[in-house]
Amino acid sequence: MSAAGADVADVAVIGGGVAGAAAALTVAGAGRTVLCIGPEEGPEDRPGEFLSPAANAILAELGLAELVDSGPHRVANATYAAWTAPLLAQRSAITHTEGPGRVLDRPAFQHALSGAVARAGVPRLASPLAAVERDGGTWRLTLADGTEHKARFLIDASGRAAVVARRFSARRRADRLVAAYGFLTQRDEDVEPTPATLIEAVAEGWWYASLLPDRRLALAFFSDPDRLPRGLSRDPGLWRAMLKDTEWVARWLDSAGYEDFAAPRLASAGTLWLERAAGDGWVAAGDAAAAFDPLSSHGLTSALWGGRRAAQAALAALDGDAGPLDRYAATLNGAVGEFLKQRRAVYAEVRRFAGQPFWRRRAEMPDAPVA
Repeated sequence: MSAAGADVADVAVIGGGVAGAAAALTVAGAGRTVLCIGPEEGPEDRPGEFLSPAANAILAELGLAELVDSGPHRVANATYAAWTAPLLAQRSAITHTEGPGRVLDRPAFQHALSGAVARAGVPRLASPLAAVERDGGTWRLTLADGTEHKARFLIDASGRAAVVARRFSARRRADRLVAAYGFLTQRDEDVEPTPATLIEAVAEGWWYASLLPDRRLALAFFSDPDRLPRGLSRDPGLWRAMLKDTEWVARWLDSAGYEDFAAPRLASAGTLWLERAAGDGWVAAGDAAAAFDPLSSHGLTSALWGGRRAAQAALAALDGDAGPLDRYAATLNGAVGEFLKQRRAVYAEVRRFAGQPFWRRRAEMPDAPVA
């Protein structure tokens, strides 16, 4: 599809992750033309791999009700937390009315989503977006490989980069939370690890550990950049030393025989959002619209919801009805405000470290969006 005499797609989806796949499937399912721009999400592991029970209904809407049932995923019913006190408390979701949550094999899940998009006949242009401009009621999209394409509506599902949406709406940030994360293997595979997720608060932040379907352990530490040891991403010794401040995470790793401590990778994990997630001819979805502190455990589910709802609003706008687009943006604004209140309340439960910088900062953060 070149610029000269090009066909104009109804919708162009920017991004190759979960939100982008949900948006593309929604548009294609409505019988409209759609193309996806940018490389697919890579096969590498990522720190977010929990799919909450609420995602089951969204997958069913997308015609993917069996997607996670057939994959190498783990039903996730047990979560343990040493949060308000240095004692473990268990939360079970075995009777959740929306069905079970799952700890995903994240590359397999993304591959299955991408396969569904391909089977729907949606073309994937792997070259990244280089430039975008509005020409009347049409978007002209120039890719890094020099090709040009046109679309009547844009859905920005490019993650925290928000490559299109940030041009049209200011972004707000509530904090600068960062994740240091890695994936551990067992030294003794005769030991059967507990199929669970564990969260533990410590003086400088909080830890997250979860057993993956392939028996590796996903391990992440969340804190502020200035509270992390300098050189952490290059020194596995520092990573091991930090675990000495834990009680339960270190005990789990030791009892189940986990090792292979490579230096962790670092990634932004803070809460940020667009002041307005939609405008004339465009809408943002997933982390491009609003990215929340991982403590919420709803990142993947929010991406599915946002991709589908953004696409439905885009389709309505193409038919001359801007109401769903306005309601989508208002719903996201409301969700941000509600999340900030809940986040402050949850962090406030940890009083044993109230004097430490990480926890003091959370106590001082506003519980509503600040302009």
